[in-house]
Amino acid sequence: MCIKKHTTRRMIFLLCLRRGFCYPLRMSQDIKLYNSLTRQKEVFEPIDAAHIRVYACGPTVYNYAHIGNARMAVIFDLWVRVLRHAYPKVTYVTNITDIEDKIIDAAKAEGKPIAEITQKYTNIYNQDMASLNVLPPDIQPLATGHIPEMIALIEALINDDKAYENDGHVLFNVPAYANYGALSGRSRDEQIAGARVEVAPYKKDPADFVLWKPSTPDQPGWDSPWGRGRPGWHIECSAMAEKHLKLPFDIHGGGADLKFPHHENEIAQSCAAHNTAPEKFAKYWVHNGFVMVEGQKMSKSLSNVKLVHDMVHEAHPEIIRLTLLSSHYRQPLDYTENSLEQNKKLLDKIYKHLLEYPAIQTDQDNIPTEVLDALYDDLNTPALIAILNQILKNQDDPQKLSNTLKRIGNIIGLFQEEPQEWFKNDHDLADIDKDYVDNLLIERTKARAEKNFKRADMIRDELAVMGIEIEDTPDGPKWKKV
Repeated sequence: MCIKKHTTRRMIFLLCLRRGFCYPLRMSQDIKLYNSLTRQKEVFEPIDAAHIRVYACGPTVYNYAHIGNARMAVIFDLWVRVLRHAYPKVTYVTNITDIEDKIIDAAKAEGKPIAEITQKYTNIYNQDMASLNVLPPDIQPLATGHIPEMIALIEALINDDKAYENDGHVLFNVPAYANYGALSGRSRDEQIAGARVEVAPYKKDPADFVLWKPSTPDQPGWDSPWGRGRPGWHIECSAMAEKHLKLPFDIHGGGADLKFPHHENEIAQSCAAHNTAPEKFAKYWVHNGFVMVEGQKMSKSLSNVKLVHDMVHEAHPEIIRLTLLSSHYRQPLDYTENSLEQNKKLLDKIYKHLLEYPAIQTDQDNIPTEVLDALYDDLNTPALIAILNQILKNQDDPQKLSNTLKRIGNIIGLFQEEPQEWFKNDHDLADIDKDYVDNLLIERTKARAEKNFKRADMIRDELAVMGIEIEDTPDGPKWKKV
């Protein structure tokens, strides 16, 4: 196996050189990720190492995106960045669901055409994610642009007796697919309860789910072999993923809330249509954990739903991004004011260093091995943050540290602001005469030693007016802008 891995990587390396790619994969290090399908951490073995293919389920665009949507976008943005550091080509697809009952309801409530609603919130979503340094996906397909592919997939399922038509609906027959439950591991009773399925007379089995539904004259619809109607939610991603990435592809993912029933149903309908095993749809399944707010589940009833569109005006987007990365992606994240403040302090330290020692990008300043080790180990971002704090303490070569920080930032989507801009609005550190402040502290230390406390207090008051806080430590006074 080791010989095979080494030979494969060497062939890819030579291929990439011929194609003019810069191929930075460290030959001694594997990327590891937790595969929700097998329920274990595995070494990432791409289907085709010359072209990695990733799909993540995107938003349903009828309202502003909340912090849970943002966590998914940021996590998969980081996954793609890491994969692009390791492999020559990565195609990332994340869709827009622009046909769904919630969208129809929103359009009615606002008295506007559906297309206007979906375009508005698609634009807002993309702008909000861009503010969090989420790179645009290579492909962002719209569900409404793939109706023929959905119809073809449904026809294949009907022809193979995995789906049936009844009362204008087409439904997937869950008992006809033996591997149903492979991703979630849910029992038959749990499947029915967890899916919150509608008990309808047109269903053969309570767990069956809708592939196609009829549309009334006032609802959007498309002609199909089963009459005018519209697709069910689950069939959309199956059709879009297959069209743009082909089957099988490397990684499929999204938020943990999508594991069941959405991703379970995707596997069932795609694999049943092609008579193949679950891993022949997507080899690896990756899911990020839920987001809570101040220890509570987000809920309209609690008035604690955090919308990204508002949040980016309340805190710097890089602080939000770092906070979303501060817990391991598979674990729940508690989004709190305290966590924002802690991550702000770390970014302040980094930008203060970059302000004093502007980065100069050179080929000699590599990313520290321990940083890549953390990222390659199933995106261990808590370990990465600990490493950042540690390397900030070791400033034997401040210029080299700045260069290294910028290289790390390019991978993780942070430290992209100009230091002067970072401190401009709420810090104004760039405008402070640091020598003047340091001389005042020297004078204050001398005044205190001479028991001239009146002068020492006057200096403290002067610095307070400047927005500077003093901390007396065993190593002498330290100051910071507050």
